[in-house]
Amino acid sequence: MNGEVKILKTEVLSDNWYLLKKISYQYVKKDGTSVTQSREAYDRGNGATILLYNQAQRTVILTRQFRLPTFINGNATGLLIEACAGLLDEDNPEECIRRETEEETGYRVSAVRKIFEAYMSPGSVTEILYFFIAAYSTEMKVGEGGGIEHEQENIEVLELDMEQALKMIDNGAIKDGKTIMLLQYLRLHGIL
Repeated sequence: MNGEVKILKTEVLSDNWYLLKKISYQYVKKDGTSVTQSREAYDRGNGATILLYNQAQRTVILTRQFRLPTFINGNATGLLIEACAGLLDEDNPEECIRRETEEETGYRVSAVRKIFEAYMSPGSVTEILYFFIAAYSTEMKVGEGGGIEHEQENIEVLELDMEQALKMIDNGAIKDGKTIMLLQYLRLHGIL
C-alpha cells in the first residue's frame, strides 16, 4: 500500500464506557486505485501489562478475574487467568504498570523492563499495549492486591510455577493473549 488515506466522515456511535466511532475513509491501493470503506474503531486508550517472575523459585505472578466478553463468547465461568495490566490514563507506561502492579498483585516493583509494544486487536481496537517484565521477591509484597474497590475490581492473585503456567497454555487454562506472549518471552529468552 502506498499509505495515502483520507478520512471522509467520523460518527460517534457510543461514548458510554469508552469511545466507539464509525469511520468512513478512502485509501489508495498498491495498484493505484482508490477504495472507500467504512469501519468501526473502539478507542479505550493505551495500556500496559507486566509479568512478575522469581528466578530462584521459578515462579510467576498472574491474576484471575471475571471478564464479561469471555463469558458471552463461551467461557462458562467468565474467569480469565492473565498477567497484571491496566489502562495508561494520564500516566506514561512505566508509571502505569508500577501502579497497576501494586493495586492488582500487592507487589511494589522498582526495576521494570519494557520488552516490546504491540497492537492486540488492530482490526477494531486502537489500543497499543506496552509489555513489561520484572523480578519479584517476598520482600516486595506490600499489600494484598486484588484491585481497587471503587473500580469494582475483584482480582485473585496467583503465584504459579513457570512449568505449570506453560502447561496451562497447552491445556487451555490460560487463553489470554498478552499472558501467553509474556510467558513465551520468558521461556524464549531463558529467563525462566
